[in-house]
Amino acid sequence: MILREHERIDDLMRRGYRIIQNEQKFCFGVDAALLAWFAEVRPGERVMDLCSGTGVVAILMDARNACGDYTGLEIQEDMVEMASRSVLLNQAEDHIRMVQGDVKEASSLFPKGSFDVVTVNPPYMKHNVGLISPKKSIAIARAEILLELSDVLRESAKLLRTGGRFYMIHRPGRLPEILRLMQENSLQPERMIMVHPNTEREATMVLVSGIRGGRNSLTVEAPVFVHEKPGVYTEKIRDIYHNDKP
Repeated sequence: MILREHERIDDLMRRGYRIIQNEQKFCFGVDAALLAWFAEVRPGERVMDLCSGTGVVAILMDARNACGDYTGLEIQEDMVEMASRSVLLNQAEDHIRMVQGDVKEASSLFPKGSFDVVTVNPPYMKHNVGLISPKKSIAIARAEILLELSDVLRESAKLLRTGGRFYMIHRPGRLPEILRLMQENSLQPERMIMVHPNTEREATMVLVSGIRGGRNSLTVEAPVFVHEKPGVYTEKIRDIYHNDKP
């Protein structure tokens, strides 16, 4: 496997899967692992991962579920090329593919209603709010420079079949906007989990799922705590990272 400058191969600690990352660009964090754990994939289902970046969510879902057919859509050509090499590294090219394209145009790139599941770990920050990284790939991944939350929800709904499932991780501060946009796009909120750094701090992430054309019923599940003490993951997070059981 050819590695470019500043690239490394990281062990995903699940079924022997690995991923290529570039230390000068955006590297995945616990949010990607949480999203891959939260999303449910059943045998034979078609899965679209939007804002795919390094491809880590699709690769982790494949490692976790050992079923499904995955497509990752990412606008940055260099990230798509690197993610495609990660797919080859894991010999998963028959059921994972990376596509270069704009999420805002996803429903014109793929047939409408052709996916059973859509996952997305989108940029969290509104454009021109807060500090933006001077590194282009990191800035695009973290801030709404090239697309907005409304674009993500609109295109996700168009890609999903009726009854299809939507999974996203985001920031709790934008939850009112998230829920409003989901309902405006016929993605009925179904499940929600707050993620806290530890038992003493407020939530910094939220996992939310919805059903396209679903019923008006939302379950708020038990929270997830990331650390039991500084530098030590909780048993739940260790299980999410390491447990090979689907």
